[in-house]
Amino acid sequence: MSMVGIRGAITVDNNVRTEMLERTKEILTAIIEANQIEMSEIIAIHFTATKDLDAVYPAVAAREIGIVEAALMCFQEMYVQKSLKMCIRVEMQVEKEGLTRQNAQHQYLRGAKVLRPDLAK
Repeated sequence: MSMVGIRGAITVDNNVRTEMLERTKEILTAIIEANQIEMSEIIAIHFTATKDLDAVYPAVAAREIGIVEAALMCFQEMYVQKSLKMCIRVEMQVEKEGLTRQNAQHQYLRGAKVLRPDLAK
């Protein structure tokens, strides 16, 4: 069985708890569904949020959708001038049979598609 890091990102329109949780659930669900991940296969998730997002920890959304055994950590994204604002980034570490770095389906949604247009759907 291999351990794979799956990346993703999504933007929010407002620094509001409910919207941040909704969008975090959206990106997590997209990653889980695209890669056919079971909750028990998730080892850890690292979240970053840009400095303009401070209404809630994104990890709260993971717990709310049932990710209760994985290690969760939230960090502030490094600030870079003219970088994408209002963005939550995700790195999910998964241990899953048949999932490799080559076939992992990374997810970039909403305004975050500009970060990786080669991977955005």
